[in-house]
Amino acid sequence: MSEAIARSMNVEMYWQKLGCNFAQVDRIFDECMKEAMALLSKEGVNAYIENARFLGKMGRGPEPLLVYLEEAPGVAAQIGEEALVDLREFAHYMSTHTNFKAMVPFLQTSGSVARRLHSYDVFKQYVEVIRDMMDRTSGSVHGHHTTFPSPGLPDLLKQAPRLLSALSLEGFRNWVEYGITYYNTHPERQVDYFTLQSADAHAVMQRERHGTLLIDNERKLDSYMRALWSDHDRLIPYSLAFDELRKPMPYFDEIGIRLPDVYDDQHGVSGIDRYRASLAHMAAHRRWSQKMVVDNWSPFQRIAVEVFEDSRVEYLAMQRYPGLRKLFLALHPIPNEADLQLQDRSLINLRLAMVSRAILDPDYSYENADVREFVGRFFAEMEKGESSSSAIASIALSFIARTRRQTDASPNTYFENTEVDYRDDNRHLWIFIENSDEEESYEKEPKVQEEEELKGLPPRHYHEWDYNTQQYRPDWVSVYEAMHPSGNSTKIDNLLAKHAGLAKRLKQMLEMLKPQDKVRIRYQEEGSELDLDVAIRSLIDFKGGCAPDPRINMSHRTDGRDVAVTLLLDLSQSLSEKASGCDQTILELSQEAVSLLSWAIEQVGDSFAIAGFHSNTRHDVRYYHIKGFSERWGDEVKSRLAEMEAGFSTRMGGAMRHAAHYLKAQQADKKLMLILTDGEPSDIDVDDEQLLIADARQAVNELDRDGIYSYCINLDPKADEYVADIFGRQYTIIDHVDRLPERLPELFISLTK
Repeated sequence: MSEAIARSMNVEMYWQKLGCNFAQVDRIFDECMKEAMALLSKEGVNAYIENARFLGKMGRGPEPLLVYLEEAPGVAAQIGEEALVDLREFAHYMSTHTNFKAMVPFLQTSGSVARRLHSYDVFKQYVEVIRDMMDRTSGSVHGHHTTFPSPGLPDLLKQAPRLLSALSLEGFRNWVEYGITYYNTHPERQVDYFTLQSADAHAVMQRERHGTLLIDNERKLDSYMRALWSDHDRLIPYSLAFDELRKPMPYFDEIGIRLPDVYDDQHGVSGIDRYRASLAHMAAHRRWSQKMVVDNWSPFQRIAVEVFEDSRVEYLAMQRYPGLRKLFLALHPIPNEADLQLQDRSLINLRLAMVSRAILDPDYSYENADVREFVGRFFAEMEKGESSSSAIASIALSFIARTRRQTDASPNTYFENTEVDYRDDNRHLWIFIENSDEEESYEKEPKVQEEEELKGLPPRHYHEWDYNTQQYRPDWVSVYEAMHPSGNSTKIDNLLAKHAGLAKRLKQMLEMLKPQDKVRIRYQEEGSELDLDVAIRSLIDFKGGCAPDPRINMSHRTDGRDVAVTLLLDLSQSLSEKASGCDQTILELSQEAVSLLSWAIEQVGDSFAIAGFHSNTRHDVRYYHIKGFSERWGDEVKSRLAEMEAGFSTRMGGAMRHAAHYLKAQQADKKLMLILTDGEPSDIDVDDEQLLIADARQAVNELDRDGIYSYCINLDPKADEYVADIFGRQYTIIDHVDRLPERLPELFISLTK
């Protein structure tokens, strides 16, 4: 049985399980199931169908079910399959409430919200904020049963993705709380607030908009981990807003690295540097720490081992990167030794904080003999090399035995200037032979991302234009970028040799493009030639007894051309087809044309980049770097170009926006994006042919606003039906594809004269 037939039978089986009679659902079910089976485990797909069946039987019409089927797989893929139950339960809670009409906006925005929050725990807290707002703003006649729905709830749900793009979850909660407090008895003003139309809404939003959000710096921090530590893992935010008794600490486990969703500037250290300090500390643990069996250790012994082990890995990290010391010192508290005289509380945290600070800071002044002795023992151990977790643990256990006091058992514990908040909670150090509550709380969970995904950069999310509603779908498209695989560069050299005659003709045309204007730069002590006028004047001054001007030389710079070009290649499956009237495929002809164009641009000296793209639904747009702006046209670039392959579909708008992200950063007077494609924008998860055409047109408008001139070279003979709708007059259709190697360089020359 073929895979396609088996897949079709599975879809039919799930349709029977859904037990739905809505015609609207029938029309989208196959595509939704394809996405669900691609993103979810088998158990996840079963849960997806069971929850969908429940929503379809609630008696609220087809719309909640439709939206759930479309959004739930993306939510589950982003934050975990357990979120499927939360979506269903809260939607059901709304259906039994006077706010049942808010079900659809809640489900519609759940995907965008999940991508912003990036964590199941934080998403659950978001749902609780919405539940609290709904309960408190819904009205009742007699005070017992809610009668009137919340005026602002639907609008809050619609604005949630925008708000969470600017605020942490704590800031979002505070913003919602303000609206509830001040507008609960004014329905019209409540609507104005939650639609962001009132001045108060913007003022409170700006007040709560503080700190550095993890979600906005995820790619930067991921690059930091890769570059400095050759390490990588998923960065998962948690919120500090809901745990008032004990603020959670950073940590890492099998799922990823957990960090606060926002860091404020502190002690002169920016939020982004606080993230870097925390990641550097955990990366050091991941490299140098070993697990230890701790069933027979007391809590005090474990605390001491944690502090000494933290100091060991930071010591090793600072040896590798000395600049970390300044960062750690700024964030590490300075304990007050005088408080060791206190008799009414446990001081174990203070003594350990003194040890930690003394190891970190050579200028830390203290007198305690025990601390001094064990700091000396620490450095003596580290002089032997990297040491080990078990060796440092022995020193820590001896420290506890030496310094233990009767008052350490006091419930009144000293904490002032002892908590190092950039360090993790060290759960990764412990092995429990016997089951315990702590072991259960740290239970391992399976990784939610495939190993292949973990090797690449995190996705960059882009909005997509919906012409039906005349608004953007926020964070709708996920673009994954990677360096294109390499092949044999001699293949490109052979292609260039094949077109040697054409290259010779092009070279004559290119000579006309090269900047000819020379600007003279005078009054230079060193230059390319002598400036006679200044030299004669200096000689006269010298003969007359005056100090001569030493700036007697001059040089020249070329003026007149400042162009940056991005060549964006459509690598969809249709490129593997044979070109009409030719034995070569469209892909092979494209390789020849791009090779000639790259050679031509290199001759002129313009800054240029080459990238390719294809897509497999909105969740997976692949963007491949073939040549960067800073790279030279050489064997390495040729090898990537030689390995080009065709596959999947053509979601053009997201790829153009991502290419523009790099092109905008170039310092050039003229910025040109050339899009080489053989068909209209399309993807397997889109039925409306006009949807991606309209989005590509919107992307062209966005590029135009950013000062980027876009131009399409289309190889589709039927392109007249759609290409003008996207690019206006900025396109050329090449009917005879076999002439592409000749036409593409000529088009570039005509566009950049």
